[in-house]
Amino acid sequence: MRIDAHQHFWSLARGDYGWLTPALGVIHRDFGPADLAPLLAVHDIERSILVQAAPTEAETAYLLDIAEKTPFVAGVVGWTDFDAPDVAERIATLAADPLLVGLRPMVQDIPDDGWLARPELTSAFEAMIANGLVFDALLKPRHIAAMITVLERHPDLACVIDHGAKPDLVSGDLAGWRTGITALAADPRLTCKLSGLVTEAGPDWTLETLRPVVEHLLATFGPERLIFGSDWPVVTLRASYAQWVEAAETLLAGLTEAQRIAVFGGNAAKLYLSQRGHN
Repeated sequence: MRIDAHQHFWSLARGDYGWLTPALGVIHRDFGPADLAPLLAVHDIERSILVQAAPTEAETAYLLDIAEKTPFVAGVVGWTDFDAPDVAERIATLAADPLLVGLRPMVQDIPDDGWLARPELTSAFEAMIANGLVFDALLKPRHIAAMITVLERHPDLACVIDHGAKPDLVSGDLAGWRTGITALAADPRLTCKLSGLVTEAGPDWTLETLRPVVEHLLATFGPERLIFGSDWPVVTLRASYAQWVEAAETLLAGLTEAQRIAVFGGNAAKLYLSQRGHN
């Protein structure tokens, strides 16, 4: 089964997408299941993981409602306030819905680069472990040190790095990112999404722009710990759905068939669906 492990839906009228401004042009409109379904069909992708795009529990409820009505959505990565004093109870309440498979604070938008490493977040991470949820880590390279601290404190936390930790493909300065990814990948529990890369590149990106990043992710995480995601519709700022799928398939062409099957679905099913007891 092929799985797109990172996609979004939103309705602008909901009003809690602070980052989603008219300046973003082509993605400043509503996107729903009817928009994505034909794209999945063209590429024989059967299921998807729907990921939060607003820092509110109201949006998580909105996404869970969509998932309930949309057969191809296998699970939702939602949001809750990790700083709330009752965060453990909030997480348990959200996790009562079996379609919730993970949580994602919008770390890249938090001013404190060390926020993840704050001891006050311990109860949030422990509640995620207790409820079988995956932590989606929306990181940039400057957050990697704090993420490593989290992993050291919580050895049972299921975690995936979103968008390859967002390497700076515009400048091409990948040295710090390489070092950080190598350190992260040293933890064998950790997986990483092969997603969101073209939006970190300029509009004139090519396969050769992406190749050094993909090769480093393969060298460090290996195909057994990489997970394909489209980051649709955000990806359309730089590429069509088809262009990104084809780029990923080309860059992974050297893998065995079994390895490609793992990256394009098997690893996502193992991480998200097995974690919550789904088939």
